Amino acid sequence: MPTYAYRILPPRADFVATIQPQEMALMGRHFEHLQKLHAQGIVRYVGRAENGDYGFCVFDAADEAQARALAESDPSVAEGLMRLELHPFKVVFDAPAP
Repeated sequence: MPTYAYRILPPRADFVATIQPQEMALMGRHFEHLQKLHAQGIVRYVGRAENGDYGFCVFDAADEAQARALAESDPSVAEGLMRLELHPFKVVFDAPAP
């Protein structure tokens, strides 16, 4: 199955330092959404830059249309807080299963 990555970009440079309560709640829903997809084996990795410049999600999808639908279902994107960049992602090697 093809692998894709999406990067989410915050609405402002100081987002992490100035996050508002309603944004914090939305980011909580974003996190829960990704946890569910990870538990289902769809999402491989999730993380963010230490400085908060962007978040990153690597996942599997049948094709680009399915990948876009999955990425756009992220609550932080769907509700207009974060901007999205979607990319095909080539896994060169992966960590061995524990």
